[in-house]
Amino acid sequence: MTVEKMAVEKMALAKAINESLRRALETDPKVLVMGEDVGKLGGVFRVTDGLQKDFGESRVIDTPLAESGIVGTAIGLALRGYRPVVEIQFDGFVFPAYDQIVTQLAKMHARSLGKVKLPVVVRIPYGGGIGAVEHHSESPEALFAHVSGLKVVSPSNAGDAYWMMQQAIQSDDPVIFFEPKRRYWDKAEVNTEAIPGPLHKARVVREGTDLTLVAYGPMVKLCQEVADAAAEEGRSLEILDLRSVSPLDFDSIQASVEKTRRLVVVHEAPVFFGSGAEIAARITERCFYHLEAPVLRVGGYHAPYPPARLEEEYLPGLDRVLDAVDRSLAY
Repeated sequence: MTVEKMAVEKMALAKAINESLRRALETDPKVLVMGEDVGKLGGVFRVTDGLQKDFGESRVIDTPLAESGIVGTAIGLALRGYRPVVEIQFDGFVFPAYDQIVTQLAKMHARSLGKVKLPVVVRIPYGGGIGAVEHHSESPEALFAHVSGLKVVSPSNAGDAYWMMQQAIQSDDPVIFFEPKRRYWDKAEVNTEAIPGPLHKARVVREGTDLTLVAYGPMVKLCQEVADAAAEEGRSLEILDLRSVSPLDFDSIQASVEKTRRLVVVHEAPVFFGSGAEIAARITERCFYHLEAPVLRVGGYHAPYPPARLEEEYLPGLDRVLDAVDRSLAY
């Protein structure tokens, strides 16, 4: 067996993040992991399982239930040269820390004219699909993408999760790392010795000629199912995994749309003022003379997240995305 093959292992997305955190803790003594129940319990999704046992309570820290305090403490630690990785237990729990994130974490670099760097990673399990209620199934990525000074990323598979976490920790700028909780148990090959591409570069998941599907995080897998269903009807769909919501790789989207001439953007977050709106506007400006149909968006509704029995109606599914594909191709 070659060294390269030994470096490749099939693992779940949650396990990939765990292994990436472990590697960072081993490599850099300034890396810390903090959050509610991340230590002894290993996190509610067991993403940090075993890390406190192996690295101790001074490196993997169980915090009080106080999100503002968690992020505020991380900012102080970063000012002293540490690289904290903090976990917000569920997406909807981030809002008590929103003030710290947008007024301090995002602004310190500009406020200090570049003299102060805050290498903080804020991990947020996000999205629905697990039968949980409001505050446990939100998709607030657009709120953070709107704030200058923050990088906002979301992996869709285990391989990206491993390497994007490494790159986020190594970044001198704060990174909001959205983890698609419904994909935590999806497995894929992870090459721990690979040379990763740029953190904010989109990736073509599937080549196609008739229409481009753009997605990130939990919706990439759904788009693959949509492309499979469309292929049975003779339609060739290209899938672009954005990987990063801020900054956005508009060049890759434009290159795909200039080829397929149609675009459907899919995300779990509400369509109203969602990230798809910015993509639609910018691609319409860039590709006006290439488009053969208006850019369409598929996402959640502009309503509070519903109880579990209505979740499938709220979230984008196969039929809703296929309907958008049909409408686009009908032009």
